[in-house]
Amino acid sequence: MSMLFKRVIILAILAFGMLSCDRDTDFIITIETPYGEMKAFLYDQTPKHKENFLKLANEGKFDSTLFYRVINEFMIQGGDINAKNGFENSINYTVPAEFDPALFHRKGALAAARQMDRVNPAKASSGSQFYVVQGKVWKDYELTTDMNKLNNALARLIRMQEYDSLGKSLISIYESGDYEKYNNTVLELVPLVTEKTGLDVSKYIQPERLRIYTTIGGY
Repeated sequence: MSMLFKRVIILAILAFGMLSCDRDTDFIITIETPYGEMKAFLYDQTPKHKENFLKLANEGKFDSTLFYRVINEFMIQGGDINAKNGFENSINYTVPAEFDPALFHRKGALAAARQMDRVNPAKASSGSQFYVVQGKVWKDYELTTDMNKLNNALARLIRMQEYDSLGKSLISIYESGDYEKYNNTVLELVPLVTEKTGLDVSKYIQPERLRIYTTIGGY
């Protein structure tokens, strides 16, 4: 997938007329690009991330940085201060993880980037890089199905002689490399799989998250 490069400049940090790092105040930030402005809240549920972001913005560190990673139906990522010229711009620290069950990847969410868990078991965030979630609108069954359980149940189903041809069809789709079609086909088989195997392949998702992901979207 091709990458689109967009220049981003942090223009202003607005919070009830104040420019401070008050930990008890939610801040509104404005990100200006040649394609328009984005506004986002920095919530007090993540005080370390909020304070770090405001500090970098007030120092002008984000000025003229890029959204260098743009993936449709996923997110746009920017804030790589180390890519700017000059040693004074380097960021060599991380921010401790601040997960909150009330905050999730709904469309438009602003979140901190981080390295993979295998090299970052503490899940610490990048000192400057962030992303804005685009995602997509999901179907209910895509979110309420446990794929591991479904795959195990499906394997049991296609071992039944009467569903041998179904198994061959699924293998053919998978081997064609059309993984989206394969996943969609497998998910559409949930009623048949549960009926014939008696296995529960459901997964719980909080009602509010389900509502958001199936209406507004996210990832």
